[in-house]
Amino acid sequence: MTEGTRFQVYCSDCRAKVELPVPAFRLALGATPERTFYSFGCPECGAAVRKPAGEKIVAALTGAGVSTMRLVPAEG
Repeated sequence: MTEGTRFQVYCSDCRAKVELPVPAFRLALGATPERTFYSFGCPECGAAVRKPAGEKIVAALTGAGVSTMRLVPAEG
């Protein structure tokens, strides 16, 4: 983890612009780009925020050491 790394993000609920440290984020890598997202809790309103993560965001978050999980399709 990169010490002191922080990311500025907007809350989808209250629209606050907040700056959060790496441990505040989670990254989920889906089977397709459309299913890849990052999430965080808004410190202003308490909302659980989930946003799509494109290649650049995935690279920035993983490079900073954000906790990542790989989503696998459910068995049919």
